[in-house]
Amino acid sequence: MKNTIIAPSVLAADFANLQRDIEMVNNSEADWFHIDIMDGVFVPNISFGMPVLAAINKHAKKTLDVHLMIVDPDRYIKTFKELGADILTVHYEACTHLHRTVQAIKAEGMKAGVALNPHTPVSVLEDIIQDLDLVLIMSVNPGFGGQSFIENTYDKVRKLKALIDAKGTNVMIEIDGGVNNKNAKALVDAGVDALVAGNFVFSASDPIATIADLKEITSK
Repeated sequence: MKNTIIAPSVLAADFANLQRDIEMVNNSEADWFHIDIMDGVFVPNISFGMPVLAAINKHAKKTLDVHLMIVDPDRYIKTFKELGADILTVHYEACTHLHRTVQAIKAEGMKAGVALNPHTPVSVLEDIIQDLDLVLIMSVNPGFGGQSFIENTYDKVRKLKALIDAKGTNVMIEIDGGVNNKNAKALVDAGVDALVAGNFVFSASDPIATIADLKEITSK
């Protein structure tokens, strides 16, 4: 059986009842908390910053998978480690010196991820893939929750998987955007290891059952 990682996106949680939603994820079959940090510059939206992440870390009992959708992420690498990030993902499009950024993340003891926007080909990672722990493919345009899944993502995943295999490395593939019970299995079959699910989980009448369903669908 496969063990696909399910990472509910806290961006879709009820911010007025954040502790309740964090405890729900703790008590579910989810593996990670996916936390989107947006600055209103790299992406059009502003999500939450350091105080909210600190509050999440206080109650979360699972891996904190932090996704920075910000310009100049290097300024905050040490800060996010101090706030409890286990995985720190930066955008290829936001990093002028990506190799240096990745090494700085690893130097702080975190796993290093690189995210690609929908228009960015996986080939740009050819010279750095062996330094990464994770690649996050955006299956929607970053910045807002609730968008429709971009169908080209399947082909992109297969290309990335081929690159990882060709380089003989063990990089995880994560998908963020529009994930649900209708595309989860096809994504895993294409080579995905971790699924970020936001509105699909938090808008469900029974989020714990929805997470369990995603786990079951992707384990076959």
